[in-house]
Amino acid sequence: MTAPGPPVPPPVSLAALGARYAGLAGAVLLAVAGYLGGALPDAPLGVTPASIWRAPDGPATLICWLAGTVLLVGAWWSLREGAPSTRWAYVTAGLWALPLLVAPPLGSRDVYSYACQGWTYAHGVDPYTVGVAAAGCPWLDTVAPIWRDTPAPYGPVFVLLAALAVGLGGGLTGTIVALRVIAVAGLLLAALCLPALARAAGVPARRAVWLALAGPLVGVHLVAGAHNDAVMLGLLLCGLLVVVRRPGRPAALLLAGALLGLAVTVKASAVVVVPFAVLAGMPDKYTVRALLRHGGWLAGGLLAALLVTSAVSGLGFGWVGGLTHSGDSEQWTSPPTAVGFVVDYAGALVGRDPQAVPVVRAVALLLLVGVLVVLWWRAWQTLRGSNDARRVAPVETTRSQVALHGAALALVATVVLSPVFHPWYATWPLALLALTAARTTWFVLPAAAAAFLALPDGTNLARVTKAPGALAMTALLLTALVRAARAARRRHR
Repeated sequence: MTAPGPPVPPPVSLAALGARYAGLAGAVLLAVAGYLGGALPDAPLGVTPASIWRAPDGPATLICWLAGTVLLVGAWWSLREGAPSTRWAYVTAGLWALPLLVAPPLGSRDVYSYACQGWTYAHGVDPYTVGVAAAGCPWLDTVAPIWRDTPAPYGPVFVLLAALAVGLGGGLTGTIVALRVIAVAGLLLAALCLPALARAAGVPARRAVWLALAGPLVGVHLVAGAHNDAVMLGLLLCGLLVVVRRPGRPAALLLAGALLGLAVTVKASAVVVVPFAVLAGMPDKYTVRALLRHGGWLAGGLLAALLVTSAVSGLGFGWVGGLTHSGDSEQWTSPPTAVGFVVDYAGALVGRDPQAVPVVRAVALLLLVGVLVVLWWRAWQTLRGSNDARRVAPVETTRSQVALHGAALALVATVVLSPVFHPWYATWPLALLALTAARTTWFVLPAAAAAFLALPDGTNLARVTKAPGALAMTALLLTALVRAARAARRRHR
């Protein structure tokens, strides 16, 4: 009797193959747009879509960018319910990343800010007290003017990584290559964690991998743009995987806390996930005593990571103050900023200058704190009600689903209510929603729309559509609030 062979993978449909190669064509066109008019070191700053069009390669740049983005978004969207298999999703995401891996920086000039901040630290200057202009960075002309005089808004881990990139790369080009390698390493770490997290959350790994890794925001901004969000996501998902796989074990909780702490010291936004990680790390009874015990181990690992990295870097906690400058950019893509713009426009009609943007932003941050508390409390109450869940479902599945979904919604709230939104910020909640959401359209559609916001050279279309964008965003926000209120009223009845 012959032994059964390995399982035969299901046949791949023509539609899926068409999506794979349409997305690859889109990635190639975006890489071409990068070479024609990407965020190159000598590219002019402060340009507009009209000035790009008038440049010698302007029409070709914009056409390649638009066609490439449409193809990449369309291909990703067409398989939003799941790729044919997990392996197929990995291969396709990697295939799409290859052209962008060798393209110039796309969609943003932030990678040059990273390089100058790393240079500043490598030359013995505190990047949390001195801007890159005052530090004398030799690559200052490549940095967007708005960020030349502001302290670094990133934690000490990323400053150390940026300094390492400077040391390994030597010149500007080598440093950019090293920073891209670091970003890709973060994505690879996230890719390793996704299938196990998907199984724990009870969703198909083929869907989670596809949504989290194949999206256009990942290829353009995390691969080609080398944004440090990739490193944050890798550490974040790794920390969550440890607590999901080894709940209740002190050593595992310490390790998970340390990984989450490292994510926070890359980008502070990761901190909103920590309270939900505590819930994921509780193995059985959801009592206050168990919460304090298991949460204490995880908090210990997190605090150790914060203290050690701050001490090793020699920078202390100066990076916390740098976070206040992240809101220097005002764009309507942030809902609170858009509402502030609209209030200012209304005031101007009656001869007043309300200066509402900082006020609305402050109110939104207070609202964010309240939303985060409510989300955590609801997750806690749900888990407390499942103390005898063994009679209806595996405890680990319930715990993982509730905790990861709460963390995903916490990141959604953070992105929506923060003072600033850039397209790559959407990758934060996208990774966790891919693991937990039952329906995909409500978050895939905004992520797809965000892919069209940044031109190849880093020009943000929000900057040149201030008034109409603010009005549209405010109208969209009001519509969403009305629909949510009606849905809540129906549920109550």
